[in-house]
Amino acid sequence: MDSKLKIALAQIAPVWLNRDKTLEKVIKYTTDAANENAQLVVFGEALLPGYPFWLDRLHGSSFNSALHKAIHAHYMDQAVSIEEGHLDLLCNIAKEKKISIYLGTIERPADRGGHSLYCSMVYIDGSGEIKSVHRKLMPTYEERLSWSPGDGNGLVTHSLPPFTVGGLNCWENWMPLARAAMYAQGEDLHVSIWPGNKRNTEMLLPVIAQESRSYVVGVSGLFRPEDIPDDFPHAEEMREATKDILANGGSCVAAPDGTWLVEPVVEKEELIITEIDHQKVREERQNFDPSGHYSRPDVLSLNINRERQSVIK
Repeated sequence: MDSKLKIALAQIAPVWLNRDKTLEKVIKYTTDAANENAQLVVFGEALLPGYPFWLDRLHGSSFNSALHKAIHAHYMDQAVSIEEGHLDLLCNIAKEKKISIYLGTIERPADRGGHSLYCSMVYIDGSGEIKSVHRKLMPTYEERLSWSPGDGNGLVTHSLPPFTVGGLNCWENWMPLARAAMYAQGEDLHVSIWPGNKRNTEMLLPVIAQESRSYVVGVSGLFRPEDIPDDFPHAEEMREATKDILANGGSCVAAPDGTWLVEPVVEKEELIITEIDHQKVREERQNFDPSGHYSRPDVLSLNINRERQSVIK
């Protein structure tokens, strides 16, 4: 069995809060990755259609604000409804190019009434099928003003020979039990997606790599003042409050021993291609395997509730 896998990290800025144009960009980078013979391409958190940076800049905690109601309605309009087929074209590309995809989305799911938003990490396999939709367990800080808490339905891994791949959104990667849930399913390629800041990936990824003895991929987005479009509600207020880069990237790959395979890349759009080798995982598992010979399930165990949450039982 070939022990190597070629992967692509797509560090890009969305066409902010424009689902269709951002999807066009995602399809272009997916096609480019496939043309480089990558078998997996990863995009940042909430990339489709974009991260809610206005919450921090425009006093998002203001209750019953007309400004925030208008922005949220626009955000909802541009969010992803899988049931309505918004990802069908991307699934077709995955099938045509035989490439798997991890994509950060803002999901507006019909099974929760169709009017609330979830930060969802979607996995599409090389046959073009959506295999999992992981809704972020706990939105971080101001994100809770826009996104709803998810559930454990998407805490699953997938076979991507010779690896077993899984992933988490942003600060979920700080949650020990969420990480343990992935390790216990045989994960040896861990994907973390972020809205985009080097300070997050450079600090945490080598730690996860050493803890799990796995490859750890971090993919971030970008967001600069020039990314604020004219059709964003209250665009001028947002521009006035945004004079600096809010998301500078930081996409990278840590090897199973915690060293950098790809050091964090900042402040530029780039399709980063690298090759990982499962032999390195097996070497590092010789002295530590978090869910195998170094675990004590008779003493410590974890329960996962994978039920998709709904108000109707």
